[in-house]
Amino acid sequence: MASPTEAFGDSVELDVLVLDAADQIEHVALGFYSDGDGGPMKDLRFNWLLRTLFLGAPAFLCGCNAIVLDPQGPIGIADKTILVDSLAIMLAIGVPTIIATFAFAWWFRASNAKAAYMPDFAYSGRIELIVWSIPLLVIMLLGGVAWIGSHDLDPAKPLASDTPPLEIQGVSLDWKWLFIYPGQGVASVNQLVVPAGVPIHFSLTSASVMNAFFIPQLGSMIYTMNGMTTQLNLQADNPGTFLGLSSHYSGDGFSDMHFDVQAMPAERFAAWVNATRHTGTTLDDGSYAALAKQSANVSPFTLGAVESGLFQKIVTQQLPPGPGPQAALSGPNLSSPFATAHGVTPIPYTMVNNAQRMEH
Repeated sequence: MASPTEAFGDSVELDVLVLDAADQIEHVALGFYSDGDGGPMKDLRFNWLLRTLFLGAPAFLCGCNAIVLDPQGPIGIADKTILVDSLAIMLAIGVPTIIATFAFAWWFRASNAKAAYMPDFAYSGRIELIVWSIPLLVIMLLGGVAWIGSHDLDPAKPLASDTPPLEIQGVSLDWKWLFIYPGQGVASVNQLVVPAGVPIHFSLTSASVMNAFFIPQLGSMIYTMNGMTTQLNLQADNPGTFLGLSSHYSGDGFSDMHFDVQAMPAERFAAWVNATRHTGTTLDDGSYAALAKQSANVSPFTLGAVESGLFQKIVTQQLPPGPGPQAALSGPNLSSPFATAHGVTPIPYTMVNNAQRMEH
C-alpha cells in the first residue's frame, strides 16, 4: 500500500510537517519538549516559570523605599494627601469595573439558565447614563484636586509661619550642589543643613544645563535653569536626615548628584553655622570657577565665608556658566589647596570620532 506521501505528493508531506511543528509547540506550551522519539524532556517548564515570575514579582519591590509616602514637612504632607485622594478617586471606578467584569463572566456562564440571552440588544439609556456619568465625575473630581492643589502648593507661595524663613541660595553644578546661606555668610557643597520647624525659602539656579531640585520627604520638585531664578518654600517639621537629589538627567555624573538634608534644632543649627565660619576656605570668584568645573562624586564640605553678591553674579552670568564636556578636560588644579582639601576630582574627556567621551 502506497504511503500518503507517495499517493498524494508533496502537499501531504507539507501538512505532516506543519502538524508535527504544531505538536512541538503544544508540548512547549505544556512545559515539555519532545526529543523526536516521543519522550518528553522536562527541561523547559514555561508554565512553572511564568507562575514563579508572576508570584515573585512583588519581591523585586522589597528594596524600594517609598519615602514620598513618609513626608516630614507641610508641603510633603499636602503632596501625599493629593496622591492618596487621587488614587482613591480612581479606585472608585477601577475597583467596581474589575468586580463587574468577574460578576458578568460568572452570571452569563453557559450553565446559568437564568441569564437572559439578548442577541438583538443595541441600546439602553440607563446604561449610557452610568457609563458616561461616572467617568465624567471622576474627571471633575481629579481636576478639582489638581486645581486646588496647584494653587495651594505654589512653590513660590510663602509658608504660613510666625518664624521668619531662612534664606538659602542653591546652584546646580556639574555634578554637585552648592548651597549659599547669605544671611549667615557660609556655604556648603553636597550638604544642606537647616533648622527644624523653620520655613526655608530657596532661590535656585543652574550654572550649567537644566536640572531639578528634589527633596522627596519635604515635597515639591522644581527645575533649575541657567540665567534665571526659581523660588521654592519648604519646611522640615522634625529633626532628621533626608535624601536630596537631582531628578533630571544632566550628564555623566548625574547618578552621584545627591546630598543629605540635615534638619536639626535651632540651637544646633546656630552652632553649625558658627563652627563653619571658623573652618573652610572662602567662596569667591576664583574658588567658584574651580568648583564649577565638571567633577563627580564630590564629598560634602563647607566654606567658611562667601563673597557678597556671588549668587547674583551666577544668575546674571557675570560668572560664566559651566562649559560642558570638553576635550581633555583638566578640571580643578589638583595641586591647588582648594581641590586638595575638598577632593574635587576632575573627569577627563577625550575626543572620539569628533564626539566627546568620558574616560572611565
